Amino acid sequence: MAAPDPNRPEPGPDAGIEDIEADAEQTRKELGETIEALADKLDVKGRVKDKASETKEQVVERADAVRHTVTDDPKRTVPIAAVALIGVLAVGFVVWRRRH
Repeated sequence: MAAPDPNRPEPGPDAGIEDIEADAEQTRKELGETIEALADKLDVKGRVKDKASETKEQVVERADAVRHTVTDDPKRTVPIAAVALIGVLAVGFVVWRRRH
């Protein structure tokens, strides 16, 4: 969002039509940019969609990294799988305890 230029002088009382029209056009442009920026901030659905897409990309990248780690070094596969299993079991236990 482009902020209005506070140093831009307003057309004076002796300004010509061209100066006033140029100032009005610049003001319209700045107002349009401001409205567009505000609309983007208020578009919750769009922002959620963007964030979900970003999160999905991060998860895919991390899954690829884990997959490469597991396949590159088979000796590390068992400990990684064990830690993952313990994590899943711990989360499952916490969920089960909260429901009962």
